[in-house]
Amino acid sequence: MKRLYIDLGAAFAVALILSVLASGQNNQAASRTATVMGTVTDANGDAIPNVTVVLKQVESDDPRTIVTTNNGMFEFHDVTPGIAYQLRISAKDFADWISTPITVNPNQFKIVTGIQLQIATEPTTVDVHYDPVEVATERFKTEEKQRVFGIIPNFYVSYDSDPAPLTTGMKFQLALKVSTDPVTAAGVFLVASAKQAGNTPDYGQGWGPFGKRSGAVAADGFSDIMIGGAILPSLLHQDPRFFYQGTSTTASRFRHAVFSTFVARRDKGGSQPNYSTLGGVLASSSLANLYYPKSNRGAGLVLGNFAIGIAERIGANVAQEFLLGKFTRRGGHMK
Repeated sequence: MKRLYIDLGAAFAVALILSVLASGQNNQAASRTATVMGTVTDANGDAIPNVTVVLKQVESDDPRTIVTTNNGMFEFHDVTPGIAYQLRISAKDFADWISTPITVNPNQFKIVTGIQLQIATEPTTVDVHYDPVEVATERFKTEEKQRVFGIIPNFYVSYDSDPAPLTTGMKFQLALKVSTDPVTAAGVFLVASAKQAGNTPDYGQGWGPFGKRSGAVAADGFSDIMIGGAILPSLLHQDPRFFYQGTSTTASRFRHAVFSTFVARRDKGGSQPNYSTLGGVLASSSLANLYYPKSNRGAGLVLGNFAIGIAERIGANVAQEFLLGKFTRRGGHMK
């Protein structure tokens, strides 16, 4: 019996010793963990309190979060040595601060330095929206007001080197505006008077023939401007305007003015034969056979009026380039 008590006592003593040794080993292992600490400041070096600090293993999704003290300090205990960590610091009105990977040694007090938050910058987005119709509309409103000496319509001239193309509606509106302008009506009266004096076409003399001549002149101009300035430019996608050059040598400007009668700018850019102007003059000359006296009808009338129409276009363009452009009032200002 005595022997049994001795054996039990010995076993208890061994168990107690092993327990103490294990506890010592656990405490020693616990004591081998590290600490990560630091201070959060702003660009002026002032401490920032109540800042959210997140410590996260690089290869894990189990973060630890604390907030800084009143003096901007934070401290993470029980950080496992040998594992890569990363700090992420966030504060209102400041840009986030993210550290490079941090690895600590056993029992180390790792002080992370250089934690300085910068003021957050709001991203600025500039929405550049180019609407060619809107641009053309603004340009069109100006061109509708262009007049030589503030009186004579000069709507079909563009002083921009690269203007937005006109829409179909703008082309027709411009043609109608020119055709119905009071100054255009006055021009019809003057031309009809000159033709009356020259007795051409062969309507004769008197108020009746003068009325016929006035109607013929008005019809010639209306068909020309509507076909050559609106219908064909819309169908062929050509710009009916004359584009003022204004610079370079005199020879260059003269060539530009002359060739503009035969070369048109396409709505989508580039150039091509000016089918609109040439076709408008030809169509107007051909339609004259419907209302001119029989003695003036035929191929001779068409060819003659076509040649006169083209010559008038060339002369008008040269005048625009060298004379009229200087005296054109645009939105209340002279060019």
